[in-house]
Parts: sequence; structure tokens; C-alpha cells
Amino acid sequence: MAKNIIVSNRLPIRISKVENSFKFTPTSGGLATGMKSVHEHEHSLWVGWPGIGIDEIASDAWAPLAKGLEEDNYAPVLLTELEVANFYYGLANKCLWPLFHYFIEFSIFNEAHWASYVEVNKKFAERVLENIAPGDTVWIHDYQLLLCPKMIKDVRPDVTIGFFLHIPFPSFEIFRTFPWREALLQGMLGADLIGFHTYDYERHFLSSVKRILRLEVQFNRIINGFREVVVDTFPMGIDYDKFHLAAKAHLTQKESEKSELKKQLELHKKGAESGKLILSIDRLDYTKGVVNRIKAFDLFLTKYPEYLEKVRLLMLTVPSRSDVPEYVKLKKETDELVGRINGKYATVNWTPIWYYYRAMSFDDLIDLYMTSDIAMITPVRDGMNLVAKEFIATRVEGDGVLILSEMAGASKELFESILINPFDKNAMADALLQAITMPIDEQKRRNFGMQKRLSRYTVDYWAKDFMRTLQSKPETKEEIIIPQINEHHQNTIVDAFTTAARRMIFLDYDGTLVEFNEKPDLATPDNSLFKLIKSLCALPNTDVAIVSGRDQAFLDKWFDTLPLTLAAEHGHYIKYKGKNWKGTVAGRKDWMADVMPIFEAFTDRTPGTFIEEKHNSLVWHYRKTDPELAAGRVVEIKTVLSSLLSDDLTILDMDKALEVVDQKVNKGSAVFEINGQGNYDFVLCLGDDVTDENMFVSLPEHAHTVKVGRKATAAKYYIENVTQVKKLLSRIATSAS
Repeated sequence: MAKNIIVSNRLPIRISKVENSFKFTPTSGGLATGMKSVHEHEHSLWVGWPGIGIDEIASDAWAPLAKGLEEDNYAPVLLTELEVANFYYGLANKCLWPLFHYFIEFSIFNEAHWASYVEVNKKFAERVLENIAPGDTVWIHDYQLLLCPKMIKDVRPDVTIGFFLHIPFPSFEIFRTFPWREALLQGMLGADLIGFHTYDYERHFLSSVKRILRLEVQFNRIINGFREVVVDTFPMGIDYDKFHLAAKAHLTQKESEKSELKKQLELHKKGAESGKLILSIDRLDYTKGVVNRIKAFDLFLTKYPEYLEKVRLLMLTVPSRSDVPEYVKLKKETDELVGRINGKYATVNWTPIWYYYRAMSFDDLIDLYMTSDIAMITPVRDGMNLVAKEFIATRVEGDGVLILSEMAGASKELFESILINPFDKNAMADALLQAITMPIDEQKRRNFGMQKRLSRYTVDYWAKDFMRTLQSKPETKEEIIIPQINEHHQNTIVDAFTTAARRMIFLDYDGTLVEFNEKPDLATPDNSLFKLIKSLCALPNTDVAIVSGRDQAFLDKWFDTLPLTLAAEHGHYIKYKGKNWKGTVAGRKDWMADVMPIFEAFTDRTPGTFIEEKHNSLVWHYRKTDPELAAGRVVEIKTVLSSLLSDDLTILDMDKALEVVDQKVNKGSAVFEINGQGNYDFVLCLGDDVTDENMFVSLPEHAHTVKVGRKATAAKYYIENVTQVKKLLSRIATSAS
């Protein structure tokens, strides 16, 4: 039976060393909780690091530990301490974490860290591949494993792969600064479904794919060769019942069952019946906006002194990455701010800030959530923020106010909360006043809507929703399923070539013999290509034709000395071997005077575009402009042209270009004419774009037609790229000679 394979940086269980033995400790957190429902049945495997360096464990001690993990369907990825330092604490947390949270000044671009990141991603991919079987589904998680989807898909293209990013995806302007940006995007695109918490992150990702990889994006689908990658939004929930039912249980606790923390909190509430307790819970991280929050509280006490001795900020900061310089500095700044404010406002009976720097148990968290009147959750950037959702889930009596940063992913769902800009301290201070004075009826009305939403879209629902979407992904379009040329196909073509009496080879130019260049004049044949074409032309009983969109002057400049046939401007002009150019149609060209001003107007207001004027066509190139700007302009220009062009003219969608051309002649009519000049029993035709489709359909059935690149085509085969085209032609030339 097919299984689900979960892949995350860490397993939901941690191995730690205790004197001369080891212990297994379950880990908490959103991911561990969220994937519990996916992993709890026997047809599941969880791949991840067990939380300890393999070099910390003696070789004879590992076997029983591995057996214990395998019994719970865990497949550990073994990492050394150095790999953990460079991969996890290095690139993942000293580069990707700050970069994706818009703290670019903290990002360290280190080549050794990147090399380790690549190698560790390979280790994760290899661990998956060792355990994968036909029909399995793989779900990869988070920023530590961005390269893993492609590494698996390259080896097992049949496997369904999902990827979910649990942190924000930054805007294109931020993401573009990462030196290895193409590799990260290509790595993620190995997945069939990519999930984000919010539409903003989805939109930023699609924008980067369009601008950096220049792939076609149709709504939320990326055309990646033969594959369509679906990108969608799945806001992660919480285990709502766990928090809500725990809060109900705490509500009816007897005095003897109450924790010391709860007794302290209740004592505070009795001593300040008209006062309010403001809760702040965060991991100590620069993304959480702790410093801004404390400063906003300071400003509140200054602006509204009537609330002195009536409000208290209860701050719980959980230690995090305490050996990283930025975090050490943040801890020092936080301590100093708390001390300064307490020194500034404190009285004998009142301290404005209670500050805890430690982790707390689940029961203590429930007490904090329930006893507080207001939760102030104001990160400067946060993928989701489950603390805000947990606070709402524990408001079993319906009261309480949530102040939430609009920079947190949770703000998209918890819009009934008081939303603030975490960089605007005045607005935050005023939000505190609004929360303190909010009528109880309004509190309940706001919380009811949020609780209803959170109780429905739980973490379990989130996991099932993602898996349901992943497993119902659209199949690859049938019309573009054609075989890639492999060794067997090459042998078939070469054998047919060598045994044929008369041979014909049709070759497109741009995208087939040479790579596209942003400046077309620079896409010229190098010495090796020129020699290759010359060797083909020298073969007995063999004719070669280059059928291109280029004009006569360009083709003459580079190929006039070779004994071959040339077709220029998509077949409008043909020059047979040893003869002069001749036009294939006496078309009127006065239409160009009407189209040129339109192209010029769009070029003027679309930076990076330019016009190419040929004898029988006009081309508007937009390869160098912003893809999103170009997408809109293409729709506009097509709309304008469609209302003006006669039936004799057509608009061709080229690769990052629009060409207006006389449709009575095309590459198909040209190769039909050229092919008719000889009784060829072998025909090979290679081309890469939409204009080459006319060649493929105009040639006889026995022709070997080959599309360059994975695209929809009428050709019989596809070949990956220009390099592979040259290898195939070289093999033909060598075998025949």
C-alpha cells in the first residue's frame, strides 16, 4: 500500500545524551502537531534529523537507537556537528531566516555554508529515495530543505511531491539579493504543489519565478517544462480543541489543583480589580518586534498616565539561539529596556512589566492566556504566529482582546482583532487604550467570529486539506506527452540516416542551433557550430537547410559560404544552394506603416522592449523587460492590433516576442517547397518555437521531427536543449562519414 513520507529538518522526537545513556523526548510545535494526523497510521514514514550529531554517538550505541526510531516509522538523517553548524545554524538561520523575514542586513552569504546546505539537502533526498516506492506521496517542509523537492523529482519523476513553507516568502526585491536564487527556486519547483500561509507569500513567490526563472505563470500554476506546478494558500491552524478544552478544565480547578503561577496571577487580579493584564509571548527573535512593543508600552504610560498602577505588561520571552551575536544583542537591549521602564514608573506596590525569560509548560501557558485581559502579539514579520490563535482559543467566556500585527500571517484570518502596524508606536499605544476600554459585548462579538473560524480550520484540517489537494493534482497534459530522444531513438535516427539514399536536414536557428540572446545580433554561430554545419553539408547525398526568422542579411553574413539552402523571415525568402534569394510571395508591405507607430508607442512606455524590422514582418521583443509588466502590455498590444489587422496578417506569439507577419507564407510552406525539390527518403527537422510547428505538420509522415525543449508540440520527439541538438548532429555527421 502506498505511504506518505513526511520530510522535515527535525523529527518530532529528539535524542539527547544523558550521562552514559540516551533518551527520546517528543518535540512540540506547530509542525509536529500538524503532521501528527498524517503520521499516526502505519502507512507513513517521517524523515528528519534526530537532534544529535552522529559523531556524538559511539558506533556500537547507534544500532539500538536506530531500532527505536524505526519502530515508530522514523527514518533518521545522520548529520555531523559540523554539518549542523554550517547547514542549520549557518545558511538556514544566518542567511535564509533573516532574508525571508526582511532583515537583509543580518544575512550572511557564505559559500561554505551554501555548499553544506546543498550536501545536506542531498542527504535528505537520498534518505527519501532509499525508502520510496511507486505510488508514495512525499511532503517536504520549510526553508531548511528548499532544494530537496527537485533532487527527489530528478530521480523519481513519477512520485507526487508537496512542499510547504512555514515562514514568509519575501518580495522579489529582497529575494533577488540571494546569490543562489535560481537554485532555490528550481529546487522548490521540483514539487507538484507548493503551499504558503498567505496569498501575499504566494504572490511574492510567483513574481520571483516569473522575473528570475522567466517561466510562464498562469494564475497559480507554473508551466515548468511538461509539468504544471500548482501554488496555493493553506493557512496553518492549531489544535483548537486541545487549547479550548484545557481552558475549560482550568476554569473549574480547585484551589489545590492550581499552579503557583496561577495563584500569583489571581492575586494580582484581586489587587487591581479595575486594572488590566497585557500578555506578550514570543520566542526571543528580532522578527518578533519585542523592542518596539516595549517602547509602545512606555509611550502608552506617558500618553495616558491615568493608567499608571492599573495596567501591567506580562512578558514571556522564550530563549532562542542564545549564542548568535544578533540574539545576544537583542537580549541585552530587551533587558535594559525592561529595567529602564520599571525604574521609571514602578511604585512600592506596582511594577509595570513582569518579565520572564524562560520556556513554560503547557498548563502554565493556559493560565497565562486565560488570566490576561489583552494579548499583544506584534511581530515585525511572521509567517503565521500560532500564539495569537491559541490565545483566542482559550477565551472560553468570550471576553479578551487581541492586538495583532498586520505583518503576521494570522492577521489575514483574525481580522476582527485590533490590527496594528508594528513600526508605528503611537498607533500601538492607542491600540492599547482601545483594548482597555473596549466594551465586553464588542469583545465577545469579535472573539466569536474568530473562534468559529479557528475551530473549523484546525491544524488537522490544514494537513488534510494540503494532502487532498496534493493527491488530486492535475495530470500532465496528454497533448504534450512525447518521448524525449534517448539512446534508442538516436540509434533509430542515425541508422535511418546512414541507410537512406537521399537525406534532408531542416534546422531552425535561434533556440535550436544557438541559445537565445537578449541582443539578437550577438547570437552568432561560433567556430564549432560552423564546422558542424559544414561537415553535414559535406556528407554525400545530403542536403541541409536553415529555416529561420532571421533576415537575409544575417543568414548571408554567416552561412553564405556553405553549400546549403537558406530560408529567411519564416520562409518569405528562399535561397537555394548556389543560387540567389527569391521571394516566395509578392506581398504588400504598406501595413508596416500602420503597425510601426503602435509598436513604437508601446516601446516608449515599456522599458526594456525594442522593435526588429524585417522585410516582411515586424517584431516587438520584450525579453529584457519586467515579466509582469510585459504580461499586461502583451494583452494590450494584441487587443489594439487585432482590431486593425486584415485577414492576410497574423500575430505570432514568439519566445518573449510578438511578430506581425503575412500569414500566406510560413516556415511550413517553405519546407514543403524545399522538400519537394528532391526525392528524400530521410528527413530530419529540428525547431524550438511556435513557428516551427508549421514545419513539423508540413513534412511527410516518415520525417523525424524534433522539438527543442519541453513544450506542447506536433513533433514526434523532444530534445532538452541546444547542447543536445549539437551532440545529435555531431553523431549523425560522424556515423555517416
